[in-house]
Amino acid sequence: MPDDAASRTLLEMRAAFQRGDAARLAQRLAQLQGHPLEPLAAYWTLRARLEQATTEEIRAFLARWSGTYWEDRLRNDWLLQLGARGDWATLLAEAAAFRMADDPEVRCWVALARIERADAAPEAVASTVRDDWLGQRQAGAGCAAAARRLIAVGALPAEAAWQRARLAAEAGRSAVAIQAVALLDPAWAALAERALQQPQRYLDDKFTAVRHRTKEVVTLALIRLAAADPEAAAREASHLRWRAQLTAEEQAWVWGAIGKRAAQRLSDQALAYFQHAGNAALPDEWREWHARAALRAGHWAEVRRAIALLSPAKQAEPGWAYWQARALQASGDLADAERARGLLQRIAGPEGFYEQLAAEALGQPVTLPPAPPPPSAEERAAVRAQPGLQRALLAIELGLRSEGVREWHYEVALHTPGGLPERALLAAAQWACERAVWDRCINTSARTRTLVDIGQRYPTPWRELVVPRAHAVGLDPAYVYGLIRQESRFVTDARSHVGAAGLMQLMPATARWTARKLGLDGFEPTRVADPELNVQLGTAYLKFALDDFEGSMALAAAAYNAGPGRARQWRQGPVLEAAVWIENIPFEETRDYVKRVLSNTTVYAAVLSGQPQRLGDRLGRIGPRLATARAPDSELP
Repeated sequence: MPDDAASRTLLEMRAAFQRGDAARLAQRLAQLQGHPLEPLAAYWTLRARLEQATTEEIRAFLARWSGTYWEDRLRNDWLLQLGARGDWATLLAEAAAFRMADDPEVRCWVALARIERADAAPEAVASTVRDDWLGQRQAGAGCAAAARRLIAVGALPAEAAWQRARLAAEAGRSAVAIQAVALLDPAWAALAERALQQPQRYLDDKFTAVRHRTKEVVTLALIRLAAADPEAAAREASHLRWRAQLTAEEQAWVWGAIGKRAAQRLSDQALAYFQHAGNAALPDEWREWHARAALRAGHWAEVRRAIALLSPAKQAEPGWAYWQARALQASGDLADAERARGLLQRIAGPEGFYEQLAAEALGQPVTLPPAPPPPSAEERAAVRAQPGLQRALLAIELGLRSEGVREWHYEVALHTPGGLPERALLAAAQWACERAVWDRCINTSARTRTLVDIGQRYPTPWRELVVPRAHAVGLDPAYVYGLIRQESRFVTDARSHVGAAGLMQLMPATARWTARKLGLDGFEPTRVADPELNVQLGTAYLKFALDDFEGSMALAAAAYNAGPGRARQWRQGPVLEAAVWIENIPFEETRDYVKRVLSNTTVYAAVLSGQPQRLGDRLGRIGPRLATARAPDSELP
């Protein structure tokens, strides 16, 4: 079968799979017999009718494609169905062969199966189920079923269900909260739904304070109210009737939710709200906002206290280790200064926002590590002989990017425990680079810990296009490269779920506006992913944003990601060092984006110049627009 015909068949089969057209898939499968991507086509065909397939059919597929990603992907799907059916014996037998083992729903079903078959005491699996259940964003059936069983036998306290409901209420996931409450008593679900849908009205009801189970549902209502209006929630939480009825732990959760939402709104009241929560155990995400509010207020002792209330794993992350070091330094105590130095030394490095700041705090500018010895011919050959990697690259080249990316990741990270060894990772990354599959090159090389190849992690494709265009509009090429690496990983046909396209991920409206500003006659939105046009428009827009934000790379990056209106709003308030301002960006995606763009920029500056660099030189301070500055560009989209 010619490759072009195979490509058309595969693309047609993917469309049929997305439609759920099992008949069409079955008709086309024979045309791909012997093709390298036959396992993928076979997966689509069986997955589309998995609920009707027999155990023999499924096991025949698993045996036929043993060792591949698509075998393990189908096993994952099947395990979820086996759990829902309560087929505990088959579930446990197949779970033992599940190599990815990364699905919390599967883990919960397995835990329940072990209890039901008396393979494990409920207490032995309770902590695993609890962690997976509380960490789920959706109302998964498996973890809910396992939690219900554990609560019924007393291995999991009822408080765990209320805790899950609180987390869901704060995040606006009412279905999750109601599911958790219903595990305790289905009759309470309607009351919880009412409280979550109209929290203020529920709290104003004169009968609320005397209803059975009032305090737990009142806690949910107050937390939900905090998400919409933290000031109104603070007023409600201060009422005597709730202070008298709620336990200290419930009040702490309410004030923690109020504090988090106030901090996200950059309110000066956030710290005062967190003070009401005391030292109670709260979700890490809420305590992170406690620390951010303290940073914004310049209250270093409170920064230190908030970080100390985080879990040990969260405290160990580079960002909080850095801020803990800064808080220790602010105390003026010699012992604290020595401890701070130890924290900075632990995280300092040439990559990563806080790693670079830590290195600079120790007087070490960003210098690039020497490249490791390149992969040998034998190492390259061994990697290129792996069928899974071959299939992944072929799928990507044929336009099946998501499928290829998943298979590639499985081969390098999940097929064997711990993933490929570092020399093999470098060889795989080199292969991806040579094929211009830059995202796989970067992400694969970034998995190494001791062998760091900056050339793989920070490639400079399209240099003949990017560097002259950046210079032409007055931008640092390193800044442009830092942004492209974060936006698209140099995938020219990258398209986001909101429609951003190309190397610099331009939104259609932004592309049209910029084309008009540049006087580009005959601009066609369908061409926006073309690399030359995309970089022309993207660099121009970035320069417009940089000029509008008085040369602040951090503000311009935030505007590029979240829009200039939000960036202008976020800069209001006190004048802050840029790192503090960035840490307080309310949107997690934008906060992470700005950090990565700026740390990428610093590495690219070292790559392009061959000279040591400082991230701090690109930060400065951020506050309201000066009265002497020109008016903001109200047209900037």
